[in-house]
Amino acid sequence: RSEITNDRHLRVWDLRLSDAGIYTCEYGSQTVSISLHVFKLTISSDGHFLPNEVPELTLMQNSSHPLPNLIITLFNSNKKQVQTEFLQSKTPEKYILKLKELEAMDNGTWTCHVHSSSPSIYQNISFDVKILGFQNLDSERKYATVDSTVILLWHLNFQKIKWKGGFTGQLNWKQQESAASHELLDFNITARGEKHETKKSNHLWFEILESKAESTVGVKLPKVHFNHSGQYECRLAYKGRYAQTKMELVVMKVSANPVGPLPRESKMTLICQVSSPLPPNAHLRWERVNGTQMDIKNSKQHEVKVEVNVSAAGLWSCHLMEDNDKKISLNYLVEEAPVWITHVVVATSVAGSVFVFGFACLCIISGISWQRRRRRAKRMSRARQCLLENKICQCQQ
Repeated sequence: RSEITNDRHLRVWDLRLSDAGIYTCEYGSQTVSISLHVFKLTISSDGHFLPNEVPELTLMQNSSHPLPNLIITLFNSNKKQVQTEFLQSKTPEKYILKLKELEAMDNGTWTCHVHSSSPSIYQNISFDVKILGFQNLDSERKYATVDSTVILLWHLNFQKIKWKGGFTGQLNWKQQESAASHELLDFNITARGEKHETKKSNHLWFEILESKAESTVGVKLPKVHFNHSGQYECRLAYKGRYAQTKMELVVMKVSANPVGPLPRESKMTLICQVSSPLPPNAHLRWERVNGTQMDIKNSKQHEVKVEVNVSAAGLWSCHLMEDNDKKISLNYLVEEAPVWITHVVVATSVAGSVFVFGFACLCIISGISWQRRRRRAKRMSRARQCLLENKICQCQQ
C-alpha cells in the first residue's frame, strides 16, 4: 500500500487508522520526522437513504500524540450549516453524530469540517449523501373532466443522483382514504439502471405509460370516468425501507335535471359536481357564457356540488377555480325545445289537468252513490228485523 516515488516522496494508498504515527526519513546524517494524524469518517447505510430517514455520522481519529478534542461542523450540499446531536459522550477517539431528517433537496456532497486549536487542525472531509425519491412532482392534486385523457407521472431521481444498487416499486390506487388499495403495476430498477414494469390489475381503464425515460413511472387514463378518481400512490422499496408519494385525481362532471331540450316557460337545474372535497382555496362556479353578473353562482367552501336553475336556453360553463385561476371547465348547452314540443307539453299539461278533474268528479259521484246504497241497505235491514219480531214498523219514505 506504499511506495517511494522518484522524487523521494512516500506515497501511501488506502489509508487506515493504524497508519497514524511518526514517519522518519534518513538521508546521510540528516533525519526528518513527520507525524501523521489520520481521520476516518463513515456514514450509516453507506450514504444511501430514503426521505425522512435520519443518518448517523461517525468520526474516528488516531495519532502518535495525545488525541485533541475536536470541534465538528457539518455543511450540507447547499453549503448551509446543519444542526447535529451527539449520540454519546464525546471521546477523543470516536465521535458519533445524529443528523436531521433528510429531504430530497439534501442530495449532494456534504462537508465535515474538523477543527482543533492544539494541535492546529483545519481539515475538511467530503462525503456523498444520496436520497432516493421523487423529483419534479407536477402536483399533489390533479384535476380532470369526465371523458378526458389524463396522464399521471412520477419522476424518480436515481439517475440524477447516481444511485448505486437496485430497488423496486409499485403503483397503487384507492378511491377513498378508507377504501381498499388496488395494485395497478409494479416495477424494478436493476443495479444497471434498467426499468422493468408489470401490469398487476385486470382493470382496462388504464394503460402503462410507454416512456423511453427509465426514470419515469406513470399511467395513462384514455377516458376518465367519475369513479376513476381517488388517490394514486407511487411506492419505492429499498432494503426493507419504503418511501411513497401520493397524487389525488379529482374528476368533475356536469348534468341536467330534467335531461333534454328546455320547453318554453319551463325550468331546468344544471348540476356541477366533483368527486371529492376541494381544498379551502378552491370552489366551483357556474356561469352563463356572455351572461351578466347575475348569471354566476359559486359553491360554498368544502361543497362538492353546485346547482343553478335555468329558465332560458344558452351555453353554460362550470369552472373549477383555485386561487381565482380556472383549472378545468365543462360546458353544458341548454337547447330550447321546438314549438311542437312546447305545444305537446302544454297539451299534455291540459290533458293531465282534465284527467285529474274528471277523475276527481268520478270519485265524488261514486262516493255519493255508495253512501245512498249504504243508507238503503240499512233501511231494508231494519224492516226485516221488524217483521221477525212481529212488529208493525213504519218505514221512512
